[in-house]
Amino acid sequence: MDSTIEVAGLRKRYGTTVAVDDLTFTVRPGQVTGFVGPNGAGKSTTMRIVLGLDAADAGSARIGGRPYRSLAAPLTEVGALLDAEAVHPGRRAQDHLLWMAQSNGLPGRRVGEVLEQVGLASAARRRAGGFSLGMRQRLGIAAAMLGDPPVLIFDEPVNGLDPEGIRWIRGYLQSLAAEGRAILVSSHLMSELEETADHLVVIGRGRLMADTSVADLVARASGSRVLLRTPQRSETMTVLANAGATVASIDHNAVTVDGLSAERVAALLGAAQLPFSELGVHRATLEEAYMELTRDAVEFGAQGATP
Repeated sequence: MDSTIEVAGLRKRYGTTVAVDDLTFTVRPGQVTGFVGPNGAGKSTTMRIVLGLDAADAGSARIGGRPYRSLAAPLTEVGALLDAEAVHPGRRAQDHLLWMAQSNGLPGRRVGEVLEQVGLASAARRRAGGFSLGMRQRLGIAAAMLGDPPVLIFDEPVNGLDPEGIRWIRGYLQSLAAEGRAILVSSHLMSELEETADHLVVIGRGRLMADTSVADLVARASGSRVLLRTPQRSETMTVLANAGATVASIDHNAVTVDGLSAERVAALLGAAQLPFSELGVHRATLEEAYMELTRDAVEFGAQGATP
């Protein structure tokens, strides 16, 4: 099947609250697409509509050109993990997967295969109620993989995972995309998406804010800024600001400089006899790029939060 996810003109309102507002984007096969935005941006609502769990007020969400509800064998076409807690606590891991396999006409051997893939083979006979959150995340991923689908949708899959688990899922998602699958991953961990995702769809207050590659978003945020490290930060910031630069502090001895070239910065500091230990092009992190892009779209910001 065509494994492209297409969201077009999607709208959804709950009472007076607009959750999704004319949202359009495409998730293409062969790459990991990060789906990000502040709390309340509409990410979970959008994924629920894609999976046929909620109905849109307008627009469409299609997988391979068809609504999810029209798929003949959904587990073999789309795998999803939206809630790691959605498993009966008294059921053993292998039994949870076995009833899913049998009810969808899948061979029982898939249970052992997916448990092995996610690292839960040794816990196959343990009851889910005794699992940690990270183990339940792995079980949910195993369930999503039961039908070996070409489309995968995950909502915060790294929640509860330890460092080894985070490293594992990073490589796992990349390997699945390399096989030609379409992967949509919602996450608030920008550092992980920077290592994992190829593409980003950013939304805020239900509307599309960016649909771009990770590399392009970071490059735009980096701009022509210069990174400077100096033991005399305050004096350096004053000199550069007086020369017309926009200077922002990063930490106790580092600043970014916008509006002056590295060569001009070096000349100004030399003339003022101000020392520096590093001077070069500033590369923004994905978190910096995301925060800059979504600053005005945060709906639930804590008082006194650092911008």
